[in-house]
Amino acid sequence: MGVIRELENAFQENSNPENAFAMAKYMKNKFDFFGIKTTERRHLLKGIWKENKIEVTANPRALAVLLFEKKHREFHYCAIEILIKELKGKYLPEDIELVRKLITVNSWWDTVDTISKYILGQYLLQYPKSIEITISEFSNSDNMWLNRSAILFQLGYKDKTDFELLKKICQQHQDSSEFFIQKAIGWALREYTKTNPEAVKEFVAANNLKPLSRKEALKNLSNA
Repeated sequence: MGVIRELENAFQENSNPENAFAMAKYMKNKFDFFGIKTTERRHLLKGIWKENKIEVTANPRALAVLLFEKKHREFHYCAIEILIKELKGKYLPEDIELVRKLITVNSWWDTVDTISKYILGQYLLQYPKSIEITISEFSNSDNMWLNRSAILFQLGYKDKTDFELLKKICQQHQDSSEFFIQKAIGWALREYTKTNPEAVKEFVAANNLKPLSRKEALKNLSNA
């Protein structure tokens, strides 16, 4: 695809080895980086996207898969940003397979969290009847990142949050020793305090959450 070739050229031309080293270190050296910071990367993507708008609009899913197969993290970020814009309100029922793939390939918190909120979350707003089966599958998976996405997908739902479902998932994973699960539980509950702080305080008080989950959940509440 022409857009991928242009991204490759632009990222190579604008690479910064010093930034790349620091960015890779921050991500525990799990991925290679060109060293292009977010603002510049988005600027480069915007121009190439505009020049290749027909191609991107016609093939966002295939484009995202190909970008995710590349080793440099900047490509993965571009894939996610393309899908967020191109598929919003236009998801197909079968796109859940794409969502699952993106969560479980090249997985780390930076991509999983964005996918959970802005892609999985939007998909399930469009197909609310799929929430029960999808979140049950993700929450019961052996893949920790799918578990995390099940906890986080309602970030930003505000008063549309199904708090009963959130409580159920948190209880299912509350004994987990995994840092990313404990953190996700706290984050999801803390987000809901913006909508219903008393409900969160009651839930935390009634459940034996891990200290990290409890701390994160009540972080923004005084006298909790």
